[in-house]
Amino acid sequence: MTDTRPVLIVTNLDDPTADVVIEELNERGTPVVRFDSGDFPAKLSVDAEITVDGIRGTLSTPTRVADLTAVRSLYYRRPSGFAFPHLDPQDARFAIAQARYGVGGVIASLPGCLYVNHPHRIGDAEFKPAGLVAAIDAGFLVPPTLVTSDPDRARAFLARNGPAIYKPLSVPLYKIDDTACTVEVAEVTAEQIDDGVAGTAHLFQQRIPKTGDIRATVIGDRVFCVRIDSDLLDWRTDYDRLKYTVVEPPSGIADAMLRYLARFGLVFGAFDFCLAQDGRWWFLECNPSGQWFWLEPETGLPLRAAMADLLERKS
Repeated sequence: MTDTRPVLIVTNLDDPTADVVIEELNERGTPVVRFDSGDFPAKLSVDAEITVDGIRGTLSTPTRVADLTAVRSLYYRRPSGFAFPHLDPQDARFAIAQARYGVGGVIASLPGCLYVNHPHRIGDAEFKPAGLVAAIDAGFLVPPTLVTSDPDRARAFLARNGPAIYKPLSVPLYKIDDTACTVEVAEVTAEQIDDGVAGTAHLFQQRIPKTGDIRATVIGDRVFCVRIDSDLLDWRTDYDRLKYTVVEPPSGIADAMLRYLARFGLVFGAFDFCLAQDGRWWFLECNPSGQWFWLEPETGLPLRAAMADLLERKS
């Protein structure tokens, strides 16, 4: 029997990864409803009733209507967020809060829906300190790490654990001359620390001498590992200089990744590891909303098909 339940794709307008997943699902004849939370209320409406059997109602776009009781899965891909630019600031703050906890609360409570990933679980997993603690518990090697706003503690840590790096705890975009930029990972020494560290929280981490990097993409129970070779401290700063090789994870690593995801209630994760000179994999981070499709044309790995299988809820 054909499964007519739709897959919801919650993403922004410009998302090539979502585009290829939707293309794959369309080719399979799987119903898809795509929307951005930023479409609400102009091009997105929600009508939901709370009953003894859970939430019932509909979610509507200009071209699709989804029965909230019959959503097969939901792929949450960094939507733009709610916005009410036509309102004055105070009314906009109120309207955004109502939309977030109303519409967002309905989307996060669909009965019988497989979330890839659940938006609340994504939020939990995006806290780097929590991720590093979970990584240790899962059995990964994790470099010595300090989160601090104390300049003296930072200097002492760097003197003891150098060479070391600074990395942002989150990645907000900066605009320089109207160009969006990200804060890059950078090597840092104790001599570079000044009292400005006291202004907010900072993350410092011992730099592991490496021969390469590993991006491991976990989709459901399938694990795809790619070695990335470059001469860069942070390979994400220049994709043109990267070389890719499909590799198998060392014994225990795949199981540890699944334990890590289970800790946060996730079914997808993009893991980054440092490949040390002795061949060991050191955990750096796991992005619960990470990019992955660019690896398919570089390696031939069936990532798009794996994601479609997961959203279709195939074994």
